[in-house]
Order: sequence, then structure tokens, then C-alpha cells
Amino acid sequence: MDWFRGERLGHGSFAQVNLAAPRSRSSFLPPLMAVKSCGVSLSSSLLTEKNILEELRDCPEIIRCYGGSYSCENGEKLYNVLLEYASGGSLADKLKFSGDRRLPEVEVRQYTKAILKGLHYIHKFGYVHCDIKLQNILLCADGSVKIADFGLAKRADGGAAGCELRGTPMYMSPEMVAGSKQGAPADVWALGCVVAEMVSGSPAWSCSDVAALLMRIGVGEEVPEIPGFLTAEGKDFLEKCFVKDPRQRWTAEMLLDHPFVCGEEMDGRDSLKENTASISPRCPFDFQDWSSCSITSLPSPSESNSAGWSVSTAAERLRELLVNFTENSPNWSVSDDWVTIR
Repeated sequence: MDWFRGERLGHGSFAQVNLAAPRSRSSFLPPLMAVKSCGVSLSSSLLTEKNILEELRDCPEIIRCYGGSYSCENGEKLYNVLLEYASGGSLADKLKFSGDRRLPEVEVRQYTKAILKGLHYIHKFGYVHCDIKLQNILLCADGSVKIADFGLAKRADGGAAGCELRGTPMYMSPEMVAGSKQGAPADVWALGCVVAEMVSGSPAWSCSDVAALLMRIGVGEEVPEIPGFLTAEGKDFLEKCFVKDPRQRWTAEMLLDHPFVCGEEMDGRDSLKENTASISPRCPFDFQDWSSCSITSLPSPSESNSAGWSVSTAAERLRELLVNFTENSPNWSVSDDWVTIR
């Protein structure tokens, strides 16, 4: 593959994303792409992402991968993955720049259906995305919706239960926080958080402290508040996503048959209706820019409740998790040089 690097689109904790174009006309490569690059020493996650995307290449709701290659630039050896360019940005961008900081329910239904199709495909192949959030749902020029950023994705049956936790705190499921097995139901919980945020314009959880947030998610029976102005179908959809017991939570395949997404097909340009309900107050802290993380070495549960994770040891587990946060010093605040990756 012979291509050249264009302007920078954004960067994360270890990788940078630029525009890219083939040096010559190609039937294989599109005229404009995104290239995700990092140093070879940090490339294991990017290699994993490339391999997973190639396996999932036949799903139109997942960002396409055109292959990987090595390059030497400015004296540094890089690993690069060529990806489909989503010129419409992310759902986080769309929500941020929408007039009233929320999206009409009819539009949310369309986006949700597309995300569910992608999740069903991911789960059918035995993977868990592990980081479903507004920033990782991209929009292409033709309006199509694509799930992106598989850097934290993993095999649903990979690894021992209770030994690894990965994702973005605001979207974490109870079983993830409590340290139990992280499977497909965790993606469905995160989808519920995404839907609630799109329709309300506010994060699913209103909390200013990460320790308090993790305690609320992992201990007790509290679930995110469902926006009161949603239709009955929308409320029921979220109730199916926000089930504490992951074994009782609806799957992506089941949710594809829910009236919220399988009702009458609507064209956003012809039938969008403004929802005149008042907007829920926004939290003074902007959680949607929290960065993803992978935290390891959580203790295994000594006893389990009906949901498959231990309530009696959850507080102890969360304390260890917070110590892990402190010792590794992740920056949960918004960084001045963080740029949304498209």
C-alpha cells in the first residue's frame, strides 16, 4: 500500500489519527482515508484492532479497515492502520453542536438501530467492544453510522473472570465495576447510556466524583435515570438495557426486535419532529471527554449474588480499584490537548 499522510484529525493516549490518501489511483483504496498511527513499541493494541476489524469487515455498521503497514517517519518507526474516513465526526460532536444539546427521539431511534446491528454482529463473532460511547460512534458523509475504536475490544470468553476491567467509567456496567466477567451484556448497558445521553443531552449518570460514581454503579440497585419525556417505547427500551443482572439484560439481537427501533421506518429529513420537552440540567462536569482505560489485577469475587458478582465484596473491590487509579495517576479531567478522533 502506497499512501501519503495528510493533516492531523486528532490523537489519543498512544495513537494519532491523520487524513490519508493513496499516491496513485487504486480500485482497492478510497480517495480519502483516516490513518491511525503509533510507535512500534506501543503497537500491540493497534495490531489487535486491525485484526478484529478485518474479521468484522463485512458489517456495514462497523468502520472499515484497509490494512496495516510500517513506516519510518522523522527517525521513528511507526505502525499504521488505514481506516474508513467518517467525515461527519462522532455522535458526541453531533450532540455537542446540536441546537439544544440533545437529539430528536426519531433520530435517536435511527442511530440506535444502526448501533444495535453493529453490536449484534460483533457479539455474533464472539467479541465484546468494551468501549461503546458517543465518541466511538462515527457518522459518514452519506449519513451511515459506524462503530469505531476497537482498541479495547476482546474475546467474550477471553481471560479469567475478575482479573481485568476496561472501558470508560461513565459507560461501565455494574458487573464490569464489580470485577466479574466482562461479556456482551456490558456493551448493551453502555448502549443504554448512549441512548439516554442522546435524548437528554446529559450524561446518563450525574456525578462529579469518580469514586462516588463507581460506588453507585457497582453497589446497590441504582440504575441511570430514564428521561421522563421519552415515549413509552423509549423508556421500555432503556429499562431492558439497564438491568443489573447481566444474565437478564436483553441482548443486542433481542433489542433489534424492540418497538423503539423496529417500528415504522422514518426518514430523518422528512419526518423529524422537534421534541418540545424541557432539557434536563447538565452536570457541571463534562464526563463525555473522559478517556478510556484498562485496569488490571482486580480480585476475584469470593461469593456471588444472583447477578453473578459479589455485593459483599464490591466495596472492597472498589477501594482497590480507586487505589489503582491513584497509583497509576490517570487524568480523569479534560486535557487541554485532547482532540476528538474522527
